[in-house]
Amino acid sequence: MKALDRFLQKWRIRVALPFIRQGDRLLDIGCYDRSLIDRALPRISSAVGIDSEIVASRDDRVEILQGSFPTAQLFEEDSFDCITMLAVLEHVEEPAALAAECQRILVPGGRLILTVPHPAVDLVLDALMFFRLADGMSTEEHHGFDVGQTRPIFEEAGLEFLRERCFQLGLNRLFVFEKPTVDG
Repeated sequence: MKALDRFLQKWRIRVALPFIRQGDRLLDIGCYDRSLIDRALPRISSAVGIDSEIVASRDDRVEILQGSFPTAQLFEEDSFDCITMLAVLEHVEEPAALAAECQRILVPGGRLILTVPHPAVDLVLDALMFFRLADGMSTEEHHGFDVGQTRPIFEEAGLEFLRERCFQLGLNRLFVFEKPTVDG
């Protein structure tokens, strides 16, 4: 990972962190190098990270799984208070299946926090990679995802939209959704 990739990663994490609550049980999909988990550790009770390009490991509060999500139902219903996916959705072939699984494993009142780049980012990354300023992190896996579809995909899965924010000069968006609580 080049310095620019790391800078952009830290920026995404900084934007997402305020929405992770004290005591949350966190699932970080696409955890890569655990950066988000390690930054969130002071406020969360435990974390599971999953990524296809990481070695599985475990310590007292963090378990890292090698694999992809949601290919297998790895987790029980209502397993997590918070799910994060930073720069992941554009790599997913079936976003509706991913959204449904997130809804299933979140507790009522649980949050889904994700960042999704604008499709123009691919052109910017191509130029940065050409000049060897960025590695680009698996741009060949992008599936032409339209960031405008993010909200409908997760709302159709039963999650309530809470917040959307542009950042990184308008080339990235933060979305926050919540699983409805069960009333009475």
